Amino acid sequence: MSEREGRETLLDVPASPAPGRAPDARGSARFRTIDRCQMQFRTVDVDRLVEPDHVVRAIWELSGKLDWSPYAECVKAVEGGAGRPAWDPRLLACIWVYAYARGIGSARAVARQMEFDPAFQWLAGLETVNYHTLADFRTRRRDVEDLFVQLLGVLSAEGLVALQRITHDGTKIRACASSGSFHREARIREHLAAARAQVEAMGDPLVDEPRERAARRAAAMQRARRLESAAEMLSGLRAGASAGQPAPRVSETDPDARIMKQGDGGYAPSYNVQLSEDAQHGLVVGVGVSQSCNDYGELVPAVGRVEAATGRTPGEVVADGGFTTRENVLAMEQKGVAFFGSLPDHGGQADGQLRRNGIAEAFYPQAFTYDASADVYRCPAGQVLAPDGREYRQGVKRHSYRASREHCLACPHRAQCCPRNASRGRRITRMVEDPRVAAFREKMHSEQARRIYRTRSALAEFPNAWIKSKIGLRQFHVRGLLKATAEAFWAALTYNVQQWIRLSWRPARMASAAA
Repeated sequence: MSEREGRETLLDVPASPAPGRAPDARGSARFRTIDRCQMQFRTVDVDRLVEPDHVVRAIWELSGKLDWSPYAECVKAVEGGAGRPAWDPRLLACIWVYAYARGIGSARAVARQMEFDPAFQWLAGLETVNYHTLADFRTRRRDVEDLFVQLLGVLSAEGLVALQRITHDGTKIRACASSGSFHREARIREHLAAARAQVEAMGDPLVDEPRERAARRAAAMQRARRLESAAEMLSGLRAGASAGQPAPRVSETDPDARIMKQGDGGYAPSYNVQLSEDAQHGLVVGVGVSQSCNDYGELVPAVGRVEAATGRTPGEVVADGGFTTRENVLAMEQKGVAFFGSLPDHGGQADGQLRRNGIAEAFYPQAFTYDASADVYRCPAGQVLAPDGREYRQGVKRHSYRASREHCLACPHRAQCCPRNASRGRRITRMVEDPRVAAFREKMHSEQARRIYRTRSALAEFPNAWIKSKIGLRQFHVRGLLKATAEAFWAALTYNVQQWIRLSWRPARMASAAA
């Protein structure tokens, strides 16, 4: 007898009645059984699948205020003609808005949800839409941009968008590519040759073939096209690179993506998503996606997108130090927009550079005396620094002054003033800012400007956090700059719809119920 057989457990002990109680003579208990193999035909009241205050009803109601006639122009199936009827673009748009509101960004996942989720079933009337149809509809950038603009018109008509003041911020969203997919030109060319050979080995694409083989052919051809785009992009990057720079690399799966620094300090293939928000209710009024790793050049295009989407120029723009440059200050002044930002002071960086060069604090530029009448500087030792040229940049003029080589080599303070300058005299720079930039600095020191700027983080960073945490768009589900831009518009469109439900739809229902 085995050890298991010789050991009696609780499950092995036969059931016995409690002491003092007679056995039950009724027989064993009978329970309801579940048969999951049984086919059933059930009557379903589709309208009762969701409650009256469900958000999917609000999405459908808001979509009825938009103009869907432009989408009918590209539909080939017409009344009286051959062909299967096309899906209503209003339905497809509502499906995607509700999917993003649920944090679902995969077309396959949406198609599966339509088979059992009551809200999706209510939208489609128990029908299911193929994931290919859903995926193709999502990547039509101009269509979703038009929907975004139409929705802004509806929100403006309801008094939810004022454009008196907008805040702007950017966020990095990961691309649908891995860091290991980035290669230099030689490796890209090698992979491209292998992809082309694979496509050629599959034979004539016009010959009828099984669906599985056709799918493999389509995937191989798509990979070859991406590699061709990567090779072309590498050629352009190599032509624009300066001497001494390392060889450029691009991703073979998403050639448009760029390596960018993330909020956690790491680096990953990403896109730079730019969002502009109206300060009245925090609604997004402008969306852009770029390949730039920094934000310096993104403010002027952002204001242009807001003007194109709303037909109006905002009265005030608030942005952080990443967008605040002299060029942007002058550009906003030229547009007639009151700009509020944090213009960085590089004095601390300059002092650090002086310390690294071994210059003593007693010989920092602040210790040099400027003679405006003669346009010269005098060093702490009394030597003269004469003009040595000037440089003009937008918003600032840089005047250079240099001491003579003979005086510096013979100076007893040379080890403290210019220890690493063995061939030329000491040089300093005087910066003269544009009066408009100087006025901007003075304005930002006022209490009113500081109060306006303090509202920036709560307004500008909230939509970015919402899109990432609530909508779940921390990584794009599509590849390429154009498709990523389309998905960013879908996320912003969903965010605005959710805010409309909070600001307008729910209060209206509560007022109607109270009346």
